[in-house]
Amino acid sequence: MSSGTGLPPVSSKGVFSVSSSCLINAPRKEVWEVLMDWKSYKEWNPFVRDQRITDARKNHLPDETPREGCYLYIQPVHIPPSFDNQWFPGSAFERITALDHENYRTAWVNIEMPHWLLTAERWQALVEVEGGKTRYETIEVFGGLLAYLVRAFVGNGLKKGFIAMADGLKSRAEERYEGHVSTSTS
Repeated sequence: MSSGTGLPPVSSKGVFSVSSSCLINAPRKEVWEVLMDWKSYKEWNPFVRDQRITDARKNHLPDETPREGCYLYIQPVHIPPSFDNQWFPGSAFERITALDHENYRTAWVNIEMPHWLLTAERWQALVEVEGGKTRYETIEVFGGLLAYLVRAFVGNGLKKGFIAMADGLKSRAEERYEGHVSTSTS
């Protein structure tokens, strides 16, 4: 059990960051399974609807097992978060930099643009807390010249998206855990 964070120290090179956290009434292993089941995102995540392992040209690969060094295509991204937003869904092309199953954390960096123009590093972590609950934590740090425009034009939408994803993860993991508990006690 921990009262500390599962996230690494925040980079001081960023122009701004977006973060969110929530307390989930489910064991860390259950929450991790939901977080890493990217194919189910469309069912519970109003911010990031899908993410896939791809090659360098964004072609989906037959083996979609996430690993460090893999390319990750996230699309659509809904800002503001919505299950039915069809107007201007965005996308992001990333490289997975950390996938730590033992410590329940993952990270990726945006690779679509030169670093001087835009950098973005996203971390997500799960921390076991008292009573068998889990704290979900996430942060993304944005840097480079375009980060000022990202903050001005979609900064609030990103914050809403991070909160919506945390809330969706909480609901999905708790539903799933309660379903497992009720079937094992029946």
